[in-house]
Formats: sequence, structure tokens, C-alpha cells
Amino acid sequence: MLDTERPIAILGAGLIGVSWAALFLHHGFDVQAWDPDPEARDALEERVQAPIAQLRQLDAGADRPGRLTVAAEREVVLSRAIFVQENAPERLNVKHDLYCSFEMHAEPDALIASSASGLPWSSLSAQMDRPERLLNAHPYNPPHLVPLVELFCPAEATLARAEELYRRIGRVPVRMKREAVGHLANRLASALWREAVHIVAEGIADVESVDLALVNGPGLRWAVMGAHMTYHLGGGSGGLAHYLEHLGDSQEGRWSTLGTPQLTPELRAALIAGVEAEAQGKSIAQLEQERDAALMGILAARRRPVTDI
Repeated sequence: MLDTERPIAILGAGLIGVSWAALFLHHGFDVQAWDPDPEARDALEERVQAPIAQLRQLDAGADRPGRLTVAAEREVVLSRAIFVQENAPERLNVKHDLYCSFEMHAEPDALIASSASGLPWSSLSAQMDRPERLLNAHPYNPPHLVPLVELFCPAEATLARAEELYRRIGRVPVRMKREAVGHLANRLASALWREAVHIVAEGIADVESVDLALVNGPGLRWAVMGAHMTYHLGGGSGGLAHYLEHLGDSQEGRWSTLGTPQLTPELRAALIAGVEAEAQGKSIAQLEQERDAALMGILAARRRPVTDI
């Protein structure tokens, strides 16, 4: 059991750290945050307000929202924390330095979770005296809206405690049976984008058409059902067994034509021009607002009872 009366520490107050901080605060946890950049520290209290407002639109949250404390020294935020969410840049030397500080200054029962998207647990934990206190806990951006958290650690007790915490803040923790570069969701997303890039490279369709096909086709189903279950339904009353028996060869045929594009200067330019045309002059901030509003609508719809739909 985690002592939830003790604060959560946030190391790194960039895009991901802000989102994590807002999520914990919304669910009533006190948060102690640190970033090496004084400007990031100074801006944190203001930056968490927008994601907190989004979370309040989705649900009421805790009776008492958490209290945010920002410190200039990381030792201060580590000192009483029961759980640390680390969001440093994906450089091993930077992360190893943070983990050394964690082991020196955090309480013996505290855990530290890395938001790293590409670095495996074995590399992250390599210099720790007690590596069982560290776990991969990779969110999907933005963490305060997208529920997924991908977990890996060889220590069962660490995973169990982390799962308890993440469920308390409305996340959906998914365990990996062994570590893999890119974890689960990024590997799936990378495979899809590789083919999306291949389609553009081969002149089959332009960038906007690829995105329209995804959002208005399989993307709708994937918002409520995973790939394996989708194909199970694709087999009709016979399920996946029927699909594989009758369409397995056809599926292999499609797999054999999938591409492995090279990101040449020409292809990069085509992709950039295509996405800029699709954006129609909207800024990154505007596109993020549209994305977040759509995500909130999807989350709200998924929470409604089936009888209300």
C-alpha cells in the first residue's frame, strides 16, 4: 500500500511533467515539483491550470485538490515523496544522475517511475543500488487525458504498488511481460506510421487522405476496441478462428506488400508540406486544443452507459 498522505514528486516540468502534475493535483495528491530550468519552475503553477480545467470538465475530481509546491533543489522534492514521476530528457547520463539523487535523498519505501518512451528498464536501472525501486511508466501524450500507462519492472511488489496509484488517478496501467524498445503503444503507432509514410512515398495517396482514412475508418473502432478484438469480430459468428481460416492468407498477402520507406530529404519535404497543407494554417497550439477537445469528447462518450447511447 502507498502512503497517499505523502506527496508525489515531479522531476521535470516540461510538457509531460506539467500534465502529470495536473493529474495528481486533480485527484487530491499534494505535488512537489522540480526542474533545472528556473523559467520552467516559475511557469509551472500557471501551466497546470489549463489541464486541471480540462480534468474538471471530465469529472469532479477529489473533494480537496492537491497543493502544488515548486522547489529550486531536487533534494527538497524528493525528501518526503512516496512516489516520484521522472520526466527528464531521454539521456541516460541525466536520468542516472537523478536516480542517484533519488537513492540518496528519498525515503527507503519511495518508488521512482520513468516516463521514458525509448529507454528500457535495464539501461535506466543499471547504476542503482536498489533497482527494484525503479519502473518504466510510460504515458501517452497528453498523460492527463490519455489513460494508458505502460509498466515494466521485474519486481512484482513495485508493479503492484504503482498500479494501485495509477488506478487511483484514473489511468489504465498495462504490464509488459518483458522490456522492448518503444514499449507497446509506440511500437504499434510506429508500425502504422511507417505504412502511412510508405503510402505517401509510393504516390498511393497524399498526407491528408491517409489521415482522413485513418480517422474515419479504423481509428473509430480502435477508440473502443483493440486490433486483436477487432479482427475477432471481423470473423463474424466464428470469430478470429473463422477469420484466420478464411482470410489468413489474404492478411499475409497484405503484410507482404507493406513498405519500409527511407526518410530521404525529398520524402521528408513531402511529408512536411503535406501536414502543413492539412493543418490549413493552424498553429501547433490550435491543433493541440482541437485534439484535446476531441479526446475529451471521446472520453466522455466512453464513460456513458451503453443504454444512454
